[in-house]
Amino acid sequence: MSAAFGAGTGLALPADAAALVAAGAQWLTGAARAYGTLSQGERVAAIAAVPFSGGNSGHKLLLSAQVAGEPAARALFVKFSRDFTDPFRDRRRFELEAEVHIARLSRHPGFPIAIPRPFFADFDPESGTGLVITERIAFGEAGIEPLHHKCMDHLLADPLDHYRALLTALARLAAADQAGRLAPDALRLFPEDRAALAADLPVAHDRAALHKAVADYADFAHEAPRLLLPAITTSRFLARFEADARAFLAAQPAVRRFLAADPALTALAHWNCHIDNAWFFRDAGGELACGLMDWGMARRMNLGVAIWGSLSGMEPALLAEHCDALLAHFGQALAAAGGAPIAPARLALHFDLAVMTVGMALLLDGPALVRRRLPRWREATGPRDPMLFTDEVARGFLHVFRNWLMLWEGRDFGRALARVAV
Repeated sequence: MSAAFGAGTGLALPADAAALVAAGAQWLTGAARAYGTLSQGERVAAIAAVPFSGGNSGHKLLLSAQVAGEPAARALFVKFSRDFTDPFRDRRRFELEAEVHIARLSRHPGFPIAIPRPFFADFDPESGTGLVITERIAFGEAGIEPLHHKCMDHLLADPLDHYRALLTALARLAAADQAGRLAPDALRLFPEDRAALAADLPVAHDRAALHKAVADYADFAHEAPRLLLPAITTSRFLARFEADARAFLAAQPAVRRFLAADPALTALAHWNCHIDNAWFFRDAGGELACGLMDWGMARRMNLGVAIWGSLSGMEPALLAEHCDALLAHFGQALAAAGGAPIAPARLALHFDLAVMTVGMALLLDGPALVRRRLPRWREATGPRDPMLFTDEVARGFLHVFRNWLMLWEGRDFGRALARVAV
């Protein structure tokens, strides 16, 4: 593999944990100086690394860095873009570029939300090789809640409070972006491009491929109904699902123009703000608050897409019952932070169309992914079967897929589509 060089610092970038450990304290010293974390007179004297498992993209590492003269080692977290052991995960390597940009923006005074303080971040856009090194969040210590796992809301005593905190953070970032209060280079790092926004998340399926995907899902639902919800396995729903999806394919240009056109409903946002991509704590007033991490694929987007990126990991019953209230909370938090006021019905329409679009682009082949990664999927007894926890990619996709179709069934995406398909 040829060497990769960071676009920001020009340094050769270690592509994985072994390369970083081999480069050692000398490389980390140079990287931190180039990034401005350490002065020219400071140096990293020693490092120690422990592998970390988690997430759906590149490898991770727990890193301790002893800076000369400091009494304690700095506890750091390393995220690599690459996973050379899993092609499915490695194909997402280019997502890290956005995370590098967010790290840069967060160093400017007044950044509106908490993210892990960066120690070093750089990316090679040609190869997709990069890494982000940040402070390590002390989960379970000093008032910070333990790490909450993706799609595991049943373990939380108060999941709604956690989702309100997530949406508040999303709203504050969006409001600061809309008001031009982010760093001076925000527009350079994340350009405003309505045409690109409208072309985002392309749908690869034509009518024939869509029909095949729906038939594949019908077979999956017949063979493993325990993994799904009764309302999304009926022949009536399957027929409506395919009819609505065909209508979406025909109306795509109008839907995409609609989602991209309204500046009140577009902003820089976190793409995948699941509960495991945050840390939670009580603010000075005793309210539950959070910081956000794992910023891969952050970009300017329709805010319905960002909201779905947060709510898609909820427990299905909780999402169905509280979806409208959570949308209203986001709208209120956006306005309170100085963002554009949005009528609830307008936000709900954007949300429904955004969820439809994201799912059509990314989730249609969910059953095929589960079959491929979990050969014994037919034996699963339900969504919490231990078998699913052997593959977090499959478990996460299945959970989000189930929520996507549940919302399609309950919120009547076809009706939303008809309002803009002209």
